[in-house]
Amino acid sequence: MKRLGACLIILTILLGGCDSSEEKPRLSMFVAFDISGSFMRSGNYDDAVDFLAHYLYAHLNGLGRLEVPNALFVSSIGGAKEDEPKTFYPKQTFENKSVPEIAQKLREIFPKGLENPYTDFNAFFEQIAMMVRNRKLVLRPVSIVMISDGLPDVKTQGKTDFRSIELKPLEGLARNITLRLLYTSAELGKSWQTKVRRSRVKVWTQDADVMVSWKDPKILVPEKPMEEQTAFFRWIQDNVDFGVSARRVD
Repeated sequence: MKRLGACLIILTILLGGCDSSEEKPRLSMFVAFDISGSFMRSGNYDDAVDFLAHYLYAHLNGLGRLEVPNALFVSSIGGAKEDEPKTFYPKQTFENKSVPEIAQKLREIFPKGLENPYTDFNAFFEQIAMMVRNRKLVLRPVSIVMISDGLPDVKTQGKTDFRSIELKPLEGLARNITLRLLYTSAELGKSWQTKVRRSRVKVWTQDADVMVSWKDPKILVPEKPMEEQTAFFRWIQDNVDFGVSARRVD
């Protein structure tokens, strides 16, 4: 009987240790806001800030079964010169804040009048790789969300050179790494899908014309608490956090 009791105790401990509800979040999320002149003058600034505030709030609180990130960093894309390092604001900057408070913070970090002449995606990717290694986040799933028109500044023979975008620093960070480009155009989105060289990194783009529909009253219901915005959470899953397959581009 004593042996049976001991076995039951061990079994209970083992089963308790397998409780998925106690699993710690593994996702590393990096969010970037484009402060270059081309995006800041696109007319999408206010909509993008408000959407990002709702998006961050939903993820941080695990609403609608959206994955809670273990690590979250928010930074900018763009600068006065090439390879200019940017501040990465940590998860604690946005935790325990309401949607309006997050939006206010984003507007403080990325003020509307701020327009940098240079869009440097590569510097952002290199900083992500360095952050992942320094924080020992290697091999964990990585989600990169860029609020940007997706237009690089590098030109070759007068044409925008998408081959200049280097995703190589990201390739070895994790088996599951997804880059989501939001508020772009159909043409620029296609170029990211077909011209940006990659092996393991998965790329998903969403047009600005689609993104602005997030605040449709049938999707984000006015006066309804965020915790009950099920249509909005489904919209995020279908249009932003959509799972994509890896596609090699040489």
